[in-house]
Amino acid sequence: MSIELQDISKSYGKFLALDQVSLQFQKQMIYGLLGRNGAGKTTLMNLITHRIFPDSGKVFIDGEDLSTNPSFVEHIYMMTDKKLYPDPMRVGEVFRWTDAFYGGFNHDLADLLCKRFELNKKRKISTLSTGYSSIFKIIVALCVKADYILLDEPVLGLDAGHREKFYKSLLETYAETPRTFIISTHLIEEVSSIIENVVMIDRGHILRNCSVEELLQSGYNITGSIAEVDAYCKTRHTIGSDTIGGIKTAAILGTAEHVPVGLTVSPLDLQKLFVRMTESPEVE
Repeated sequence: MSIELQDISKSYGKFLALDQVSLQFQKQMIYGLLGRNGAGKTTLMNLITHRIFPDSGKVFIDGEDLSTNPSFVEHIYMMTDKKLYPDPMRVGEVFRWTDAFYGGFNHDLADLLCKRFELNKKRKISTLSTGYSSIFKIIVALCVKADYILLDEPVLGLDAGHREKFYKSLLETYAETPRTFIISTHLIEEVSSIIENVVMIDRGHILRNCSVEELLQSGYNITGSIAEVDAYCKTRHTIGSDTIGGIKTAAILGTAEHVPVGLTVSPLDLQKLFVRMTESPEVE
């Protein structure tokens, strides 16, 4: 099973959120959906889950047009920051209702995760803090039976310890029950070690859609004196630089060749590469 978007466009008034986006998410992979605020990440996720509809283009799930067969959304679960449950409802009740809607909810795993995160199943949803509201939603997402799990800013309000538990729990359930996870997050450095593929979106366009390894091997950093780095970069595709004192580091797309003595080559960092690429007007 796969999700495919073909020439999707979506506007809100005069604001063009997505502009003729074509994209495919394969089964049983962990994707990082990376983009700045307003880049189109949430719009893309809402289109996939049929919560909103495109102005043009189509969404296919396993080859079936979602607009003519919306029942396929049962294969997809999306976690958002929205509060979708009645105030009196308790954590354990949501688990049971999720099981009723989707079937196959993993109650054993939910119990284990509630203990791991110290979440009482008898707590009312309305009484949960921002962090524990995220924890509750994470547990539902990891335990629901769906082929595609979409996580929109899943670690909102979580401290470092709880974020680490989330990443560990996601990898555990992925290893036990392989599914596709699509994680939209601003904490790129933290997820760089768990995502396999990167979909980088900027101003409604897809900048990159490839494996993390391929993306990081698409360029390199060069460090040295300002004059030497500037001279080296003249004939190369530079996408950004930092200067501290008399030392300059430039991010370059391409292969490191004919590097003069005195300059140092180092690998690209996913988060810094993302910042460079979404800031630079040179990169399409």
